[in-house]
Amino acid sequence: QVQLVESGGGLVQAGGSLRLSCAAPGSILRPYTMGWYRQAPGKQRELVATITSGGTTNYADSMRGRFTVSKDNAKNTVYLQMNSLKPEDTAVYYCNLRSIGGNYWGQGTQVTVSS
Repeated sequence: QVQLVESGGGLVQAGGSLRLSCAAPGSILRPYTMGWYRQAPGKQRELVATITSGGTTNYADSMRGRFTVSKDNAKNTVYLQMNSLKPEDTAVYYCNLRSIGGNYWGQGTQVTVSS
């Protein structure tokens, strides 16, 4: 069982920035995809951005250009840099890891953007 540890959420004003981190303790079986999803109240969970073990990134259209996903292989950590935040970005952000070892989710971190 992989326990993903998220950090970095909080309250920010519109136009501001936040960086989320997600650490996966121990080794990760390759190939893998790590990334971020979010869920706003009353809405379904949706893709934000992912990055593969090979470094290929994928973004939801509404986040492309504002959000950047990256990883630190040595730390088994994936990051989500969020810039130009909007009130509609308010949601619980979940880290996800998919590999041949399984599909794992973090506990979620709240991001609130005030107008």
